[in-house]
Amino acid sequence: MSQYLDSLNPSQREAVTTLEGPVMVIAGPGSGKTRVLTYRIAHLMNSGVSPWNILALTFTNKAAKEMKERIKDIAGPGSRSLWMGTFHSIFARILRREADKIGYPSDFTIYDTEDSKSLLKAIIKEMKLDKNTYNVNGVRARISAAKTQLISPEQYGKNDRILERDRISRRPYIHVIYERYARRCERAGAMDFDDLLYKFYYLLRDNPEGVREKYQEQFQYILVDEFQDTNYLQYAILKLLSRYAGSKENVCIVGDDAQSIYAFRGADISNILDFQTEFNEVKVIKLEQNYRSTIHIVNSANHLIGFNKKQIKKKIWTEKKEGPKVKILKTLTDTEEAKRVAGLIQEYRNRYFLDYNEMAILYRTNAQSRAFEEYLRKANIPYKIFGGLSFFQRKEVKDLLAYLRLVVNENDSEALKRAINYPKRGIGKTSIDKMIEYSNQKDISLWRAMKELPMSPRASASIQKFVDIIQHLKNMDKTQNAYEVAVEASKRSGLEKLLKSDVSVEGVNRLENMHSLLDGMKEFVEADEMGAGGEVSDKSLSSYLQDVALLTDMDNTNTEEDYVTLMTIHSAKGLEFDAVFVVGMEENIFPSFMTLKNPEQIDEERRLFYVAVTRSKRLLTLSHANSRYQYGEIRYNEASRFLEELPEEHIDAPTPKVKVIGEGPSRGYQRQESSPRGGVQGHFAPRNKTKQVSSFKVDVSSFTPSPADQIQAGQKVLHMKFGEGQVLSIEGSRDKRVATIRFDQINGEPKRLMLKFAKLQIL
Repeated sequence: MSQYLDSLNPSQREAVTTLEGPVMVIAGPGSGKTRVLTYRIAHLMNSGVSPWNILALTFTNKAAKEMKERIKDIAGPGSRSLWMGTFHSIFARILRREADKIGYPSDFTIYDTEDSKSLLKAIIKEMKLDKNTYNVNGVRARISAAKTQLISPEQYGKNDRILERDRISRRPYIHVIYERYARRCERAGAMDFDDLLYKFYYLLRDNPEGVREKYQEQFQYILVDEFQDTNYLQYAILKLLSRYAGSKENVCIVGDDAQSIYAFRGADISNILDFQTEFNEVKVIKLEQNYRSTIHIVNSANHLIGFNKKQIKKKIWTEKKEGPKVKILKTLTDTEEAKRVAGLIQEYRNRYFLDYNEMAILYRTNAQSRAFEEYLRKANIPYKIFGGLSFFQRKEVKDLLAYLRLVVNENDSEALKRAINYPKRGIGKTSIDKMIEYSNQKDISLWRAMKELPMSPRASASIQKFVDIIQHLKNMDKTQNAYEVAVEASKRSGLEKLLKSDVSVEGVNRLENMHSLLDGMKEFVEADEMGAGGEVSDKSLSSYLQDVALLTDMDNTNTEEDYVTLMTIHSAKGLEFDAVFVVGMEENIFPSFMTLKNPEQIDEERRLFYVAVTRSKRLLTLSHANSRYQYGEIRYNEASRFLEELPEEHIDAPTPKVKVIGEGPSRGYQRQESSPRGGVQGHFAPRNKTKQVSSFKVDVSSFTPSPADQIQAGQKVLHMKFGEGQVLSIEGSRDKRVATIRFDQINGEPKRLMLKFAKLQIL
């Protein structure tokens, strides 16, 4: 038996060696998922399957690269011929080959988020629509959602249900924007990120020249990582690729429904929950041993996720019995929370001998990082925030890339608008607006409009100089590599001279960023790598631009530097740290106030918390504050309901806990006094033996909140969650009035509620 199989536990081994037919591997956190996926591919190759016939789809380029290296160690250099990468990178590569079949050039541009938004802003402006009503992010999200559901512009405009929804939201012209946006992208020879999947699906479905059978025959074994994060469109592509005459449906999906946290991006948890109904005779294998975390963390996570209704049942376990209990940190304010967390980081560094890069602060939203940054700086603790401005989104970097994009695709209108008069060369806004208008009237590319439209002698001379620059670079691109073309572009365009003229600190940084881009291109052309399917690696400018367009933030992480990591929980997926601080554990923050009325969204928030908890190997701290500044004013929040769902025997904190009554999202809670040791008095009790909090008996139809300015000290009031209570005192004025209320059914400290948000009914 192969030596690599001897290192696997029985479940892992079964997942690696079950090669034929549909296989669903449910991989709990820390269960060796990446090892299983890697070994399975290596085992396929060692069993005689050609790497050319294996398609492995991941969610980051970094993960694909790391797995390829590990596969090479087991199965040899043949791994270089694997078709392994992200959905977008693999399908973009195929689309380059087959572009002519869908009316696109092989060197089509890939629009990033900013390019898409720029084009949409221009269309909204042309249509003279209100830019606040037709918020570009909202419009872009609607178009993205339509593509993910395989709804074309034409179908969108004929769908009464969708049109009615847009009318209700006072945006009845989204279907027109969508149609124009799609047309402009085609005219520019460009695809946005969604198009890379959307166009690929229709390429397979419409099957010009038998292209579907071609790739079905090639990809005889398909593996998909993080399957719980796939959307409707990705699953539709998977089904098209895996089903053909005589196929055994050799599809292996690996994922964990408990870690499905990307519904806001279109991820559909039903893909993994219903996989067994879509494919025949699915072999289900569960990886339940956690090698990452201690028993306190694992059991806390198990208990927490048990509150979700829709799930694939599993029991994660660990042999790691030692380690501190989960710490809950309660503070008065958000600034105190940040100060205490910074102090604990120093304590853990000294007490447990941890490096900074073994610790992470995780939060629900990016806006929460400010206070932690402040106190980490005061404590001289190095840190790095992930999820901020990407290197490739910096202006000086995008400016040079715009010239390079035009070299590859002169019809790229967004690149042309960015480069044509930067640095300034006498082509003013009026001239550019005329070109855009002419382009739209004639339905031609902006490049062609620029060359055809009669202009003043001065503007014409400037335009010709610009055309000469691009043409010179195009000629270079035919014979020289991407780096050489880029160096010449930085000089010919005038960008390098412009940046060198700014001797300020910011100017020097911008010049360094441009040179850093050039250094990256030098590394790209000199790297000894093979392309997908064993092709000689393409060092062309077109290939480089595609790689850059498909990079994610997490592809650029450097774990060798010593800093504390700050990031959202969504960004932390797939990572692990010795010590994790999950901060802002309060109602309205986590779970988010936007999810409180929807049980399914609450379940997703709980899955997100589950992901946060399971990032930690040894030390897990959950913090919350009584008050914090939000939107320019102090707000008072209750501790998150998720803290109440953690099992007391694994918690190190004198925190009020609850009994759970019944099951599902409509269950009630009964608060309990904490014991002197911080445990909970009482135990889980059946519904018929426990008196419910009166708030859960409130008749919603008869509950009417009183105006906040009418609430006064001494009054009896009713709250939907806490029941009846008496107002003890009022502080503040106008919108900042805060009431201190003792509720009859809640033992312990009175509640402090901001009346503007409290929703109280005077009795």
